[in-house]
Amino acid sequence: MVEADLDVVIRQIAKAQNKSLMAAVKKRRDQIMARAAKAKDKETRNQFRLIAKSTMELGTAAAKRLQNSAQNTADSYARAIRNAAEEAAAAKAAKKPSKKASKKDS
Repeated sequence: MVEADLDVVIRQIAKAQNKSLMAAVKKRRDQIMARAAKAKDKETRNQFRLIAKSTMELGTAAAKRLQNSAQNTADSYARAIRNAAEEAAAAKAAKKPSKKASKKDS
């Protein structure tokens, strides 16, 4: 069942995507916070901080959705492969007795 390893590959790719997405979110947050540090007045600084906080929250939510989607896909694939293997085994088992029965009748 080499195909069953595909669910592991799906999870690995999602993990890598999640890491790169979070790195991009953190980089963007840091850029916005740098603008906040350079701001002249308190109102602008607070506005940039709020934007940075929102950026982090939205990025984290997107990463979670990506991870959940990948886990669901991997689980679904593994379940489908497992069900297909069980059906194939059941079909194979069902065919064997019928052949034996036909040989005994002959």
